[in-house]
Amino acid sequence: MHSVEVVLDDDADGQVRAQWQALLLAGLPSQARHPGRSNRPHITLALTDTISDDVERRLADAASWLPIPVAVGALLIFGARRFVLARLVVPSAGLLDLQAAVVRSLDASPDPYGTFAVGRWTPHVTLARRLTADQVGAALTVLGAAPTLTGQLVRARRWDITAKQETWLS
Repeated sequence: MHSVEVVLDDDADGQVRAQWQALLLAGLPSQARHPGRSNRPHITLALTDTISDDVERRLADAASWLPIPVAVGALLIFGARRFVLARLVVPSAGLLDLQAAVVRSLDASPDPYGTFAVGRWTPHVTLARRLTADQVGAALTVLGAAPTLTGQLVRARRWDITAKQETWLS
């Protein structure tokens, strides 16, 4: 399984990491708990089972649209029993066009719920996973009224979920 992702510029990345750290210091689940060098704030554009050489070339063509301005806005919660805490990424025309181009570049997309379907995708940056309802409340208190972060989406990568390997698309 592979994901296709875009990453933030250094300043916006640092601001998201500061929120990861605030959650960690409060004893809450946080993406900061994943120390791997490939763990970075990102926006997932699509998922796929395999990426052929042809698909990788098409993805690299789509990545040439970068940089794209980005605004990271309100806090967002996904889930039912265990929750994901994220920041909503304002879906600009440039970002939506990029995501649509990435989805069209894939041979097939294992997306049984339509999460990454063009027009149904919710762009976001994950802050924490597997929170309980009580932890969601505590996390919202820690982060408060999170100000909008502005920056650029600067690079695209392919993340091989199984092998835990990133490949930059340039």
